[in-house]
Amino acid sequence: MVSPDHFAYNPQTAHSNLFQHQPKDEGKVTEQAVKEFNDMVKTLRDAGVNVEAVPSRTDIKTPDAVFPNNWFSTHMTSDGRSVLVIYPMLTQNRKDEVRIDLIKEKLEEKNGEEVYKVLDLSFYAKQGKVLEGTGVLILDRINHVVFVSTSPRTNIEVLFNFCKELNYRPIVFKSYDQNGKLIYHTNVMMSIGEDFAVIATDCIKDDIEREQVLAELKKLGKNVIKITPDQVNNMCGNVLELKTKDNNKVIVMSRTAYNHFTPEQRAELEKSGKIVPVDINTIEEVGGGSARCMLGEIF
Repeated sequence: MVSPDHFAYNPQTAHSNLFQHQPKDEGKVTEQAVKEFNDMVKTLRDAGVNVEAVPSRTDIKTPDAVFPNNWFSTHMTSDGRSVLVIYPMLTQNRKDEVRIDLIKEKLEEKNGEEVYKVLDLSFYAKQGKVLEGTGVLILDRINHVVFVSTSPRTNIEVLFNFCKELNYRPIVFKSYDQNGKLIYHTNVMMSIGEDFAVIATDCIKDDIEREQVLAELKKLGKNVIKITPDQVNNMCGNVLELKTKDNNKVIVMSRTAYNHFTPEQRAELEKSGKIVPVDINTIEEVGGGSARCMLGEIF
């Protein structure tokens, strides 16, 4: 997790992220975001999750640094060696977030050995081709299937390169928000856990694509929990399953998302892990991302 030390409304990303809202009073936004971040780190640690919290860059302001899952992901080879993937970002102040040396250092510190491979896809950004990490890639890591809703944040060429390098099978579709625009990141309308999937099927307008996605999830043995477009607007799609130090499962989501899941949906999720809600209202409202976006999983 990366602290939002320069957190602010980001006009560079706002044109394609309808979840961002410019605050009336920007004076206390950073202070509020840092408090929410620190409280979330404590909540996760209290729940048994091992959290590596690092500061933002000090040499340049990165208003969206609190969402590191967009620029890196980590993976394991079949023989247990670590792979680090770096992604091409859409805007300049998000490209500025990339710190390969920092992530390598943290991984090597954890693993006690050098990172086996760095797959650096960031060069694609110079060609105007982007793939914003696990914002757009919904990974079933066990079955090596990736679900992707296309948008300006997703380039198919880069996606196929990722899939080839890491042996993933892509399921590609389009999803739309309530204004009829492409949803910018798949992870606001879909999440996959070890044995569940949260998905806003009504956002997939094409009948064939919708049926294909549902058929794939059924084939993968997922307990499908369908959410509405209104629940998407309240971050119910932006949840993440983590494992604790004791190997128990927890499902992290914002308090906003928790309050907008129905009791029946929460009960279904609890079959897969303990729900851990976090209060991140400022980060959600101003940054346009939620709990899942703030977590870069370490494998």
